[in-house]
Amino acid sequence: MLTIHYGDMDNVIYNTSVFFNNTYSPEWFRDPFAQKVIKSIDCGDVVGPNAIDTKILGIIPPEKLSSGTKTLLLMYFMPENIYNASNCGDNCARWILEIGAHHDITINLYHLMDFGKRNFVIKIANTGEIAHNMNELVLVAGKCLRENAR
Repeated sequence: MLTIHYGDMDNVIYNTSVFFNNTYSPEWFRDPFAQKVIKSIDCGDVVGPNAIDTKILGIIPPEKLSSGTKTLLLMYFMPENIYNASNCGDNCARWILEIGAHHDITINLYHLMDFGKRNFVIKIANTGEIAHNMNELVLVAGKCLRENAR
C-alpha cells in the first residue's frame, strides 16, 4: 500500500538523486519495470547496465537520469526507505501508485501530487485516513500541508 506523509518528518531521504547515484545496482536496469519507467519518464531505452539512450541527451549513464526516474527506481528496488517524492513530477504519479500496489511504501510530499481520475487506495500517515480518489485526497492533503506550514 502507498502511504503519504505530508510535510516534515524524520528519516526521509531528501536528496534522492545523490542517494541513487551512490546506491543503485547496474542489475536494476535489466528489470522490465525499471525499463518501462525509464521509457515513460525520460524517453529512454536501456542499452546496457550503464547506458540509457534518450531522445534529448543521447546516450547517458544512470547518474544522468531525471530525479523523478531515480526516485521511482529507489522506491521500487529499496521500498524500505522513505523518499521525498516532491522530487517527482505528476508524470511519476501513476508509477508511484503501481509501485504501491506491489510494495508497502511510504513517501514524503510537500505538495499535492495529481494521481489522476482513477480510484486508488492511499493512506495519509499524518491522519491515518484513507483516500480513494483525488477529491478525498485534496481535502486531507490540504489540511496536512496547511498545518505543516504553521
